[in-house]
Amino acid sequence: MRTRKKIYAIIFGTNTQAGRAFDVILLWMIILSVTVVILESVRPLRESYHGLFMHVEWIFTIAFTVEYLLRIYSSPRPLKYVTSFYGIIDLLAILPTFLGLLFETSTFLLTIRALRLLRMFRVFKLGRYVKEAAVLLRALQLSIHKIIVFFGVVLALVLILGSLLYLIEGEENGFTSIPQSVYWAIVTITTVGYGDIAPVTVPGKILASIAMLTGYSIIAVPTGIISVEIGKSVREDQGANQPACSKCGHHPHDHDARYCKICGSKL
Repeated sequence: MRTRKKIYAIIFGTNTQAGRAFDVILLWMIILSVTVVILESVRPLRESYHGLFMHVEWIFTIAFTVEYLLRIYSSPRPLKYVTSFYGIIDLLAILPTFLGLLFETSTFLLTIRALRLLRMFRVFKLGRYVKEAAVLLRALQLSIHKIIVFFGVVLALVLILGSLLYLIEGEENGFTSIPQSVYWAIVTITTVGYGDIAPVTVPGKILASIAMLTGYSIIAVPTGIISVEIGKSVREDQGANQPACSKCGHHPHDHDARYCKICGSKL
């Protein structure tokens, strides 16, 4: 039990010097491991250093496997760790190498190890950013219905534009089907403009011009929706830190308020 507690303090804890050093070393191993996988995807490097890459990859995999097993061994509730977010990520980080014995290309899935870098929030005491992330998440949740309606309108718009362009241009100008024309409408209205297909006729160019101007008009809509909700969430978060009015009980107040806006009492 004493050994398990020591291992637990080192692997799961960051309050001790040994635990912090372990996590920093682990992060560097993750970075180096992902770098090796990325470099291996470059054909000239893979052809020249394939054997070296394989040996290094197995070294990292064995190290991560030992770490994973030690986490299970030292955890007071092993099943809870295994089924947790980090536990699943830790498992997925080692599986691809073993699957590579059966499926050669599966080793490139090892880039999922980059997700383990999320541990740096715990290692380097970046928990204060979690609060800001919660504000952003709350803003996204509050704006989700507006965003769904917006995308519904955009979907209807691209269907109409695609269908009209299919009728105007026809198959002889590259618009071979309505789905192909809808693809053009999406590329145009989002201002991406691949240029793989383009209208040729005058009516088609006029419709394309309208689609381009419409795209510039609506592309800022979701940004505006989310920005408004972020502002509301920030004000609510700031107001939550203020006490309620002692006289009328109103809450929340503006973050810089000194007097209650309902009864005028000093806060």
